[in-house]
Amino acid sequence: MNMSSVISRFCRFLACMIIFLNAALPGDTSFAADAKKKSSQFRAGAATSTITPFLGGKIIGGFHPFPSKNVHDELHARCLVLDNGETRLAFVVCDLIGISRYLCDEARRLVNEETGLPAANLLIAGTHTHSATSALGDRFATTPELDEYQRFVARRIADVVRCATNNLVPARIGWTTAQEPRHVFNRRWFMKPGTVPVTPFGVTNDLVKMNPPRGSKDLDRPAGPTDPEICLIAVQSPEGKPIALLANYSLHYVGGVRGADISADYYGMFCDRMQQLLCADRFDPPFVAIMSNGTSGNINNIDFTQPGKKMAPYERMREVANDVAAATFKAYQTIQWHDSVPLGAEFQELDIGFRHPTPEQLERAKGVLAKLKPDTKPNTLEEIYAERTLNMNNYPQRGPISLQALRVGDVGIGTIPTEVFVEIGLEMKKCSPFKPTFVVSLAHGYFGYLPTPEQHKVGGYETWLGTNRLEIDASTKIIKALLEMLGRLK
Repeated sequence: MNMSSVISRFCRFLACMIIFLNAALPGDTSFAADAKKKSSQFRAGAATSTITPFLGGKIIGGFHPFPSKNVHDELHARCLVLDNGETRLAFVVCDLIGISRYLCDEARRLVNEETGLPAANLLIAGTHTHSATSALGDRFATTPELDEYQRFVARRIADVVRCATNNLVPARIGWTTAQEPRHVFNRRWFMKPGTVPVTPFGVTNDLVKMNPPRGSKDLDRPAGPTDPEICLIAVQSPEGKPIALLANYSLHYVGGVRGADISADYYGMFCDRMQQLLCADRFDPPFVAIMSNGTSGNINNIDFTQPGKKMAPYERMREVANDVAAATFKAYQTIQWHDSVPLGAEFQELDIGFRHPTPEQLERAKGVLAKLKPDTKPNTLEEIYAERTLNMNNYPQRGPISLQALRVGDVGIGTIPTEVFVEIGLEMKKCSPFKPTFVVSLAHGYFGYLPTPEQHKVGGYETWLGTNRLEIDASTKIIKALLEMLGRLK
């Protein structure tokens, strides 16, 4: 074959390729233009990864941790990724009582390294199930050393973001709100004079009690409001196939497990029930429902004006999950779907003061612990809070806490690394430039409870030194910072 023949065949090949591309890409023969078109299309992806720990790890839902003996239902990290062609956001909610700041830092590092997602665009939070092994490590730690389970959780968070990213498909998005007031009660009560017990610090200046006796004649009135709102963001395919939803409800947890079971609590049951209601079982890739914890630091599901009712293990948990899912499903039918929406995120390290014991509290704590026998762990509330007093004395005067604000269309989201009082969430919803707005608690770290300054004045468990770590005016500074961040996103 001579050179002219080779050239002739090559030219015919090029001509055929041009014809093929013109047919395949009508109106635009540019690969770059086609890629740009695809990248500007709104997409969503979701995934789950299992974070169930080995049996024998300590369940830390109460003052006396105990080893787990059984898995009732698996724990998960659940992820939703949104991409509008300009901005990508990822939301990860884990079935954990809380997540240490250093674990979140490591997970964000891995995600950024492996996917390129900016650290500011990744939300990481715990649900606050009280039936899970701790991912907090030493909850008073001030160094970034992770234990084996924390490293495992960080790895699985990174994995679930990668999987959700792999699952990105064209989608449309919408949001709405619902109400479910039957399962939220303020758990802090003003009591009749002289009926509030002595605190672990040996004083009687508390005016309220957390979780008072049910049906007691000593009850006066609840010490605060509730928030029955369910906020919901959902994504589906252009044809209407459900892909995922992210919900938020201000309920602490439910509990009522059997013995030393590991369980995701009502958060996991809600996710299962939403899959059933949306007829989204066994999709490929799987449909993912996510329930995040709102501002539930002083909210639980107990009506303290009524005597307790005996219920089977998991019965109450399932009742709450089914009712919240039913309200969510009803609201889901009203969603107005959008082909694309603005997305945005801001991340800030807010400098905040930490609480420290007074000289008198410190001396008393040392005296209490000095009475313990060698190698004996604190057991009573007095002993436990004496140990926490010493831990708080070793804290720095000030330090950074992570705050995040996100925008999804008309929805505003703020995150706080504490168990947030409901008054804070209501204030955020009232003052935010976005409607609706919700707060995700226990995000990017764990720094105890966050009462308002007014709630600090009346005392109670959530305000005790060691349960509460941040300065008394912390909530005011956090609200201000988050509203400014949301304002910039608007």
